[in-house]
Amino acid sequence: VSHPIVDARLENGSRVHVVLPPVALDGPVVTIRKFPEPITVEKLIQTGSKQAFLQLKQEYPNVCLVHLYTLEGAITNVEFNCLSEEKKKELKEFSDFLK
Repeated sequence: VSHPIVDARLENGSRVHVVLPPVALDGPVVTIRKFPEPITVEKLIQTGSKQAFLQLKQEYPNVCLVHLYTLEGAITNVEFNCLSEEKKKELKEFSDFLK
């Protein structure tokens, strides 16, 4: 085989990675990575930072308070480190409640 490793992208955006012998020692390996629909800014604003955070938390349990601050900052067009102390406290209480 002249090209034992192949990377490609399918029409739906999924990525395909194929490794063939002799590079793949235990036989051929095929990996397909499918990506979810990207979320638009409008949808993020409509969803709200707390609901978006809940959805992230279900998919990726290790997301933390900084991610929630970042979501809120993206929605309100404020850098997350410039959020008011009141808003940070509210978001922290929400995040702590989920633990």
